[in-house]
Amino acid sequence: MSRQNETKLNWLQRNLPEGLVVDAGWLEARGYSRALRSKYVARGWLDSVARGAYLRPSARLMASGEGPALHWQNVVISLQTLLERPLVVGGRTALELQGLAHYLGASGPREIHLYGDAPPPAWVGKLGLAASFVFHNAGRLFGNKLITPAEAAIGARLCDWKHDADLRQSGLICETWGHWDWPLVLSTPERAILELLDGVPQRETFHQADVLMEGLHNLSPRRLHELLVACHSVKVKRLFLWFAERHEHAWLKRLDRRGVDLGRGKRMLVRGGRLDAKFHITVPENLDAAG
Repeated sequence: MSRQNETKLNWLQRNLPEGLVVDAGWLEARGYSRALRSKYVARGWLDSVARGAYLRPSARLMASGEGPALHWQNVVISLQTLLERPLVVGGRTALELQGLAHYLGASGPREIHLYGDAPPPAWVGKLGLAASFVFHNAGRLFGNKLITPAEAAIGARLCDWKHDADLRQSGLICETWGHWDWPLVLSTPERAILELLDGVPQRETFHQADVLMEGLHNLSPRRLHELLVACHSVKVKRLFLWFAERHEHAWLKRLDRRGVDLGRGKRMLVRGGRLDAKFHITVPENLDAAG
């Protein structure tokens, strides 16, 4: 091995953590040619996990004979940090990770809901994971004000943001995952429930949303106000307030509704449902019967 290649290998081992994924473009930009990547794969220093995507294998797993272990969290953390893609975990998935949606498990492969201004690269869907990624355009719901931490230098600084006020102002939180406490950015419960309600009734049922809302006893009125003011969806805002009043949450009394635009006109969400006179949305006739 040449001295130059040894230096490149040392750099890669210092800057590409075990278990994280990068693409060919990331490696090319740092001087790793196709020939060199092929050499690293042949010698076991990299794993080719999809066309144009590479994983640095874990020495511990390799020693145990388990081979590379790739979870969806590894992929998302790689996108958020090394690859600097403005994507966050939101909606149902963010609520599940914070212990607020354990009863909403669905049959079939698990869906991981990602929110951002552009979908993840195509190779992400070719990794053979047990979970599948569902992309949502965050700008459609929150515009450019509360989209993702892309403009806030999401790379190396991310680890310092666990309690960062700017991150929380966007309705986001940084939690740690895995043996090395990697940073994973996801929506706070206040933002995640609005993201989930955006999928009612097409992706999420009224009954699922109702059961989930019933358990959200500790939402922040201040954070909710900021998110509701920024939210572009009249349907989502009306649905949220309707569910909140239905369950008579204590935080609702402290929620400032000034500046929350609920629009005009009726919104038909359920055919054959009843029209709520206050929020002008059609809701199931008998939601208590899992409508």
